[in-house]
Amino acid sequence: MKKNPFAARLAAFAGVLREKQLDAAVVFNQANVRSLTGIDCDNACLLVKADGTVVFHTDFRYVPMVHRVAPWLKVDDIKKVGGARPFRSGRAKLLKMGYESSVTHARFMQLEKAFPGATFADIDANVKELRAVKTADELAKLRAAEALNDAIWSEAQKKFKPGMTEKDMARVIQHLMIERGDGEAFETIVCVGKNAAECHHVPDDTVWNGREPVLVDMGVKLDGYCSDMTRNMVPARPSKLYKKVYGLVLEANRRAIAAAKPGMTAGALDKVARDFLTQEGFGKAFGHSLGHGVGIEIHEAPWAARKQKMVLRPGMSVTIEPGLYLEGNLGVRIEDLVLITETGCEVISHSAK
Repeated sequence: MKKNPFAARLAAFAGVLREKQLDAAVVFNQANVRSLTGIDCDNACLLVKADGTVVFHTDFRYVPMVHRVAPWLKVDDIKKVGGARPFRSGRAKLLKMGYESSVTHARFMQLEKAFPGATFADIDANVKELRAVKTADELAKLRAAEALNDAIWSEAQKKFKPGMTEKDMARVIQHLMIERGDGEAFETIVCVGKNAAECHHVPDDTVWNGREPVLVDMGVKLDGYCSDMTRNMVPARPSKLYKKVYGLVLEANRRAIAAAKPGMTAGALDKVARDFLTQEGFGKAFGHSLGHGVGIEIHEAPWAARKQKMVLRPGMSVTIEPGLYLEGNLGVRIEDLVLITETGCEVISHSAK
């Protein structure tokens, strides 16, 4: 039988349940389910018991797919945990249940019916912390997705022409992502000139004249995993202010990459870039966090933000994306995706910056 690549993560999750003195947990979030089983299914939940027993619940439409993708999983009817009828298998023993606080109130009421008499504790953050440390296979998929992102960015720049709008340029990238990958990991951001001062600007009909700077934040999805990168098309003759701001953002990016290593907190990593930009007099123009994890979803733990205490560990991914935004004038962000290693980090974004 095919080996279960998620066995260690499931075992660690069962250990969390024992530590929290829970009998079992029910996981509904699609990304969480995939991170524990490798199965992407829009009507499924996972029952994990503290003793390590795992049952994948879905409906008949997806049972053959589960058997093919994860033959090691026991499969049962999702109606048992959907509230259609009480959960009967070992019901009396499952009195302390873990659940995701992100579920809807209607779903929670279904769980109360499925597990009558049980008390519930939130385990959403626990699953997401386990997700933060990627398996070897997941790391390979992240590298492949980021490599494709690099290739698409290189090709897209050749297709950009003066007279194009931000929407036109975004469509170029989108089409390449559909042709060569699985589409966008998030809505591509293209900002011409002063529009880059809006850090999450929505591409509009602003026309690029070929001389203004352009900021592009893009990520392609490949084999279920996301990529993320921000690059700037710098004009041949940038203004003195743009040149200065770009240099500061690039230096903040490089300093954070050099500092990223296991054992430090995500908040400490944010502080490296933030302190540098603050001492240079631009701290107030850096309004967002330094970065975030990337995986099945474009935004995952760890969160490289002020006061975040999660400790970076080998196998985690995190973006390094300092940015400075001067409203009505300009904006610069430089973003790389790195993987935390045993001794530091591996930068997997290779486009020139």
